Amino acid sequence: MPRYALKIEYHGAPFSGWQRQADQPSVQAAIETALARLEPGDHRIGAAGRTDTGVHATGQVAHCDLTRDWDPFRLSEALNYHLKPLPVAVLDCAQVADDWHARFSAVERRYLFKLAARRAPLTTDAGTMWRVTHPLDAAAMQAGADHLLGRHDFTTFRAAQCQADSPVRTLDELRIEERDTHAGQLLHIHVRARSFLHNQVRSFVGTLERVGAGQWHPDDVKTALGARDRSACGPVCPPYGLYLVGVGYPDDPFA
Repeated sequence: MPRYALKIEYHGAPFSGWQRQADQPSVQAAIETALARLEPGDHRIGAAGRTDTGVHATGQVAHCDLTRDWDPFRLSEALNYHLKPLPVAVLDCAQVADDWHARFSAVERRYLFKLAARRAPLTTDAGTMWRVTHPLDAAAMQAGADHLLGRHDFTTFRAAQCQADSPVRTLDELRIEERDTHAGQLLHIHVRARSFLHNQVRSFVGTLERVGAGQWHPDDVKTALGARDRSACGPVCPPYGLYLVGVGYPDDPFA
């Protein structure tokens, strides 16, 4: 059975997250349903990351096994046809080796969080970024973020229901980018690691927002990390500003 890698984009608002659930809409179920319209059967696909309810993606990667040989372009076009009108799109498709796995073959995940600081409500960007009504000190946020780089026990910054075997992870990038805009302050927070704990990125952002607002000192982030206690974390930010923007592999199947 030939195996195909899919690069997927989606707006997370209508879904209960990536993972299939019995009584809730999910991105996984939407794609599996589209696959069943191409080849009847019970399709199960694997993904690089299980995004939560409301989280978006511009570079999620999944793999599927099919019975017939598809031209990758034709497969992506057929899937996009059957995904309409859901806000899910297959951006690219490639045939891969039978043992290639979207999750286990990956060597890094990249996330982006969009944070707007403005008094006015969001209109065209509503549901795609988190708005706070006070200005943020991006330099202080970066100083706090720097304490989190490297290999640490991130117990403070993972959800209580996280099922990972270990809280130890290596954070390769946590970068605060302040972007010019005529409609208020906009921060892009770039995060990169091989793997993440449940709610880790949203815990980072919620904590760093407190630093930017002046409620925390940047060194308080180091103290919270060292506490290895979930109660030491700042608030967890909403999901709708978070995007899975890329997954890295030793050999990029879409290159």
